[in-house]
Order: sequence, then C-alpha cells, then structure tokens
Amino acid sequence: MTFDGKAALVSGAGSGIGAATARLLAERGAAVGVTDLDGAAAARVAAEIAAAGGTATAVACDIRDAGSVESAVRAVADGLGGIDVLVQCAGIVKYGQVVDSPEADWDAVVETNVRGLFLLAKHVIPVMRTRGGGAIVSVSSAQAFASQPLVASYSASKAGLVALTKTMAIDHGPDGIRVNCVAPGSVRTAMLEDSARQFAGGDTERAFAEWGAQHLIGRVIEPAEVASAIAFLASPEASAITGTTLLVDGGLTARLAV
Repeated sequence: MTFDGKAALVSGAGSGIGAATARLLAERGAAVGVTDLDGAAAARVAAEIAAAGGTATAVACDIRDAGSVESAVRAVADGLGGIDVLVQCAGIVKYGQVVDSPEADWDAVVETNVRGLFLLAKHVIPVMRTRGGGAIVSVSSAQAFASQPLVASYSASKAGLVALTKTMAIDHGPDGIRVNCVAPGSVRTAMLEDSARQFAGGDTERAFAEWGAQHLIGRVIEPAEVASAIAFLASPEASAITGTTLLVDGGLTARLAV
C-alpha cells in the first residue's frame, strides 16, 4: 500500500482519525494536504509529517462552507500538483432526541458530516478526472447500522454517508474514481473523550473501558487502526472495491445486546 507520486487531501486532519490518516499516507509516500477547521492544528500535523521526512501542506478549511472548500482544494491541488486521494474525516456529534434537538444542532451535524463530503467531492472530483481517476474514502460510523439513544442527527448523517458513497461510486466509476467509506466503532479520539465527560462523569478511562467491553476485541479502537483501513481502501490494493462500507468496529455490531 504505497502512495509514491500520489497527492492526498485529508479533512479533519488536525486530530484523531484524520491526523493518523494524514501521517500514515505520508509515511507511505503520499504528499498530503492537511486540512482542518483549526488551522493551527493542521499546521502542527503538517509540521510533524515534514519533520519525519514527508511532504505536507496545511490549509485551514471549513467544510460546511463552499467558498472555503473551493479555496482549500485549489490550494492543495496547486501546492501538490493535483489530488489523487480524498479522505473525509471531519465530523461532529450533538446529542439529543429529535423532539428536543435545536435545529441549529441538527444543521451543524448534517452540514459537517454529509454536506462536507458533498462539497469536497464536488471540487476534488474534477481535479481527479485530470489525473485519470482516484480514490475517495469517508468516515461513517457503526451507528449508521446499529444506533443508541440521543444520537438522532449523528446516526442519520452517518447513514447518509453510506448512501452517498454508493451513489458517488456509481456516478464516478466511469471516471476511474473509486468511492468507499469506513464505519468505526468507538475510537479513542477527542470526540469520544467529550462523550465521556458528558455521560461518564469525566472519568474517561472508566468510560473507555466500559465502552470497549462492548466490542469483541475488548477495548476501544485506536485512530491508527482506522487509518490503516482507510489507507487500504485508498490504495491500488483495493482496486476492485468501490461503493462499499468497511466496518472497523472491533466486532461491535456482530452480536446482539445481552
């Protein structure tokens, strides 16, 4: 799974799964556009990649905003000579039932988690066409398939990514573009830490242990493990895989609740 001579744009790459993915793609030879709403975080990850001998450029980007996305895609494509791989990792969660969720919260989740991929793909796909094709991978969630209380907007948005992945794979297969997504279980990220603070009294490690026990592997998933799955789907090793969702959930959805 080498990416020598390839250029990748990774959104949400300032932390978590996005940062792990940007580092891994760079380790395997890709020049990486590190984009994040937090420009300083993106710059730190790009600097880490450069210090390790890789090639990276950092661009602040709000994937909910069409102008910001267009500018970021242009900056990455111009700086790296094109884009062969797009990885959409940026995502947020807001908790609540539909009856008590503020409309602003619903809109923020859907705009980030679904509209973000739409806008990135809208501007990246024309660049990929000039390169003869490419690969797109987005981060959905196991909650697209098996949900839980208080995640109405999040689970809906992640299921939307699964459907969007299938349609984009159909539409852009003739362009030589493969489109897939991964669906992780509970991953050790800042988002999961925030959840622990809200629902486990701030005892992060206790929450991680309890949530990890729900997975067949007996623990929460590390960002690097999801990054490895993303890299596989983005690589030529997955040349016959498109329009699919790969569960990277540690077995979370394999068994019924007991």
